[in-house]
Amino acid sequence: MEQQSYHRDLLHDLRKVMRSADESCAQGLFDLLRADSSVDQLRSYIDGALREVHISNADREVVSNLEHLRDKGDASSRMPRPRPEVMDLHYLCAIAPIRVPAKPWTTVTDDDDLVSHLVSLYFTWDYPFYAFVDQKAFIRHMTLGNVDSDLCSPFLVNALLANACYYSQLSEAYALAGDVASKGRNFLTEAERYLPSYQLEKGDGVRLASLQGALVLHERYAMSGEDNLGYTMLNTAIEMAEALGLINHDPLDLSKLQLSDEMIASVKRTAWGIFQVDTVVHINFLKPSRVSTVSVDRIDRDESSAGDVWAPYPTGKRPRSSWLSQYFDEACKLSYLAHDISRHLYHETTTRADQYRRKQELYHKLRQWEHALPSNFRAATRPPPHIILLRMRYHALTIGLARDGFGVQPFFLGSEEQQRRMDESATAMSLASAREISALARMHREEYGMERAHQFATYAMMLALFTMLDYPSFDVLGHDFLSLTSAFSITAGRSQVGRYLFHIFRQSVRSRHQEERLLQSDAVPDDVKELFGRHPSCQLPDRWGDYADGLERYRGSFGGESWNSTAWGVRDMLEKYERLSLGCGSHSHSRRPSFPHIGWEP
Repeated sequence: MEQQSYHRDLLHDLRKVMRSADESCAQGLFDLLRADSSVDQLRSYIDGALREVHISNADREVVSNLEHLRDKGDASSRMPRPRPEVMDLHYLCAIAPIRVPAKPWTTVTDDDDLVSHLVSLYFTWDYPFYAFVDQKAFIRHMTLGNVDSDLCSPFLVNALLANACYYSQLSEAYALAGDVASKGRNFLTEAERYLPSYQLEKGDGVRLASLQGALVLHERYAMSGEDNLGYTMLNTAIEMAEALGLINHDPLDLSKLQLSDEMIASVKRTAWGIFQVDTVVHINFLKPSRVSTVSVDRIDRDESSAGDVWAPYPTGKRPRSSWLSQYFDEACKLSYLAHDISRHLYHETTTRADQYRRKQELYHKLRQWEHALPSNFRAATRPPPHIILLRMRYHALTIGLARDGFGVQPFFLGSEEQQRRMDESATAMSLASAREISALARMHREEYGMERAHQFATYAMMLALFTMLDYPSFDVLGHDFLSLTSAFSITAGRSQVGRYLFHIFRQSVRSRHQEERLLQSDAVPDDVKELFGRHPSCQLPDRWGDYADGLERYRGSFGGESWNSTAWGVRDMLEKYERLSLGCGSHSHSRRPSFPHIGWEP
């Protein structure tokens, strides 16, 4: 309905412009429409027309119509819209589900509406995936304005606001208009000013809000690709949690520490949240987890009821039951399996026979976990995004286990013929999970769009795409591949690391020498052909051509001449992704060499 309304309004405005503008301007618009031009091409023309229109009393309606049409074009593009009027921002934020003050938390802005908008975005799109902050406690303490609270601090608030800008389309989210790399930069700069003071916190003097802020900054740096800061903040958060006795220690009885119920709930969420972050990050990049045990009990699985809803702010689409505490419990269970898989594949030294048996055990546990999921987590129920992402995590783990860190290892020992069949079975298993990730991405896009998808979706889609590329019978015209490519192009444009990854992906697809089949196929939409920048109907410069800008600075971290823009298989892609997003932290464990991997040659 929303898309129909958009196109109806767009057609109405086009007719008004063509009636009101001078003949040459109207003819130019008509020619673009006849050429079936994209919104970006239309916007480019409108921008040019606006520059040349002489503003007079007679022309004001023409200019107004052109500006209105340009704004509608911007709404569907990946670039920020022109700075909205103050009333527009206030109107948007009047319906923000969370209302919090800007002061005394940040000096970047004193606009309560903007801060409420960003905090609402964070708790809608980012927070549910890890949920390492107690939302009610954070909002209560932020509303109270006590900067000395253990559950809310200027450091945490500014880090959170910097992250939230990733999900905002307002021009206020950018430090430099149109520069994706500058999103949230002002809030990030303020958060970084607090780093020296929180780093003085040691042992049991560590504030919970400081630990949470370090986790938020880890996510922020992973999106912006700022050298080694991603790993630095993750390792810092782990060390802080260890200092508090929350992880890698003997069990901790919180009831004996005379803590408030609010603090106990916050401690539990943070401890288990960091366990999830650790397992997701390390198994994503083929490394053993650093967090071995969590020292406190999990939150109550039944804390959320069917009446608790998740609403996709600010889209206005229908809310869904959130099942957040049930999701959190299932995510913790899956994290245990991810921990065991990462330790087995990338740390333990075992015989081939022992590895076969252990892999069988882990695979069956994964299957049991998936089969035991609540019925309201099934894809057919069209669940909220965090549950869709949970199912993506399951399939990403299945791919990793089936391919043994992306070097095929047979599930059993036997003759060469038996091993060949099992190699084929493992490859088919990983391909099936890649297709499931594609289906889940389609669901996410249909229900909520991809413009605000959590950054884990970018990882899962990249993994699935390169798994398809690795398949011996890879077909560039495959429906799942093209669908996932289109979805990935949306998430990639929202962050600097995403743009680098899209460039690497595009170069890798080109190396398979099937691009001509894609460009000549009548079944492939022009917008998908345009992703590869070579379609003859393109009248504008390749808008993805600058995604490689700045990528050369990473060459040194890949060991001289061994690096280029093409990833030769999944393992190479993951290494590039890791260096781009997290760097090469000195505290991170190195990969244990796996069995020779199967890649594809150009």
